[in-house]
Amino acid sequence: MNSFKDFMSNYGGAVIGAIVAILILCTQLYQLFIWIILICIGIYIGNYIQHNKYEVKEKLKKFIDKL
Repeated sequence: MNSFKDFMSNYGGAVIGAIVAILILCTQLYQLFIWIILICIGIYIGNYIQHNKYEVKEKLKKFIDKL
């Protein structure tokens, strides 16, 4: 019993994380997380472009000229 307590005190977080990961995979909630992350990335990119129009335009011109 003492070894189990030592194991849980050392690796309890990993065990709980594994259980949560298994539940997420079994219920296919990972698809929801992927969509949320993609939406957040799109919001960030759109906001960046809106506030830095001229810098983005210049970077795109340079990139297209290299092609």
